[in-house]
Amino acid sequence: MKKAIIFPPKYIQGEGVLEEIGEITKTYGASKPMLVWGKRTRAASGDFVLGSLKERGLDSAEWAFEGECSKEQCSAIEAAIREQGCDIVVGLGGGKCLDISKAAAAHLGLRVIICPTVCSSDAPTSACTVWYSSEGVCTGFDLWPVNPDAIIVDTGIMVLAPEKMLKAGIGDALATYIEARAANRKHSPASSGGAPTMTAMALARICFDTLLEDTDAALTAVSAGVVNPSFERVVEACTLLSGVGWESGGLATAHQLGNNLTAFPEAHGAMHGEKVAFGIVTQFMLDPDVEMDEVYEVVDFMASVGLAVCFEDLSMHGVERERIMQWCENNTGEGAFTNNHSFPVGAKELYNAMLAADAFGRARKAELL
Repeated sequence: MKKAIIFPPKYIQGEGVLEEIGEITKTYGASKPMLVWGKRTRAASGDFVLGSLKERGLDSAEWAFEGECSKEQCSAIEAAIREQGCDIVVGLGGGKCLDISKAAAAHLGLRVIICPTVCSSDAPTSACTVWYSSEGVCTGFDLWPVNPDAIIVDTGIMVLAPEKMLKAGIGDALATYIEARAANRKHSPASSGGAPTMTAMALARICFDTLLEDTDAALTAVSAGVVNPSFERVVEACTLLSGVGWESGGLATAHQLGNNLTAFPEAHGAMHGEKVAFGIVTQFMLDPDVEMDEVYEVVDFMASVGLAVCFEDLSMHGVERERIMQWCENNTGEGAFTNNHSFPVGAKELYNAMLAADAFGRARKAELL
């Protein structure tokens, strides 16, 4: 049986580390980076990013990312890179901005530096881009030959982002071990190209344990707007441990929902990690081997944090059951992550699990309140 694991070459995390962007970019022999970022990220970090590049004698061009990580916008970025004569891509911002930066660099054969400014997903370290339509519906994903050349994680910027962002990152990362464990039981190949290794499973488990232990204190740090040790650990769990864990551990039902509940317009106000959280509850309702003590622990934890554990949390409580069943038919079968379980998952099983998850999540929220 073939096993595989992949890592990014360099990961740097800490308060103020983004000020090193000029030195790090210069290390790769680049002379003119293309900075891909949105308005908020530029406002929060533009002065010291541009200053750091200038100190190292680097000119730069900029692309104002807005909207979705679409193939159309990616083509426009690539054209701008060629026109401006840029020789490296630097993506700064949230998951979709980082994903499109990875794609543009891969298409043009350039190095890419990834600088997440919010801890909202485990996208930064991966060699993957998830594509969306202009309406925000997931249309698929691409895997690139290599991981980003460097990931620079400035916790001093991240801690100032809205609390909702961190909660979404926690929901995304909490699924990593739960899904990798499912894939490992079947020895399903992950995005790494092989079945999960012991290392990937160990990292995924550390991620899971860290989130359960440190989340409360990390959220306190966000409320105060200052970095504390728990915030640093949760950021590392959501970004590095979850990133390597999912890419080399594998995905299952939680991310089938996390990616593709975007097909419901009602859920467009929810972030990716919030959809993944409800996917975790659904996966628990599917799995005949799951321990109920763990189900109560994880679902109660998510409910206490404010993550989605029922349809209402995703504004989907009014969705007709016929639409949910049709969605289940479209999200099982060939190519679906639901195939990474050691038991068969058809449309009916997924449908039943989603309705059971909704009922269970509502009951746990009522109990906690």
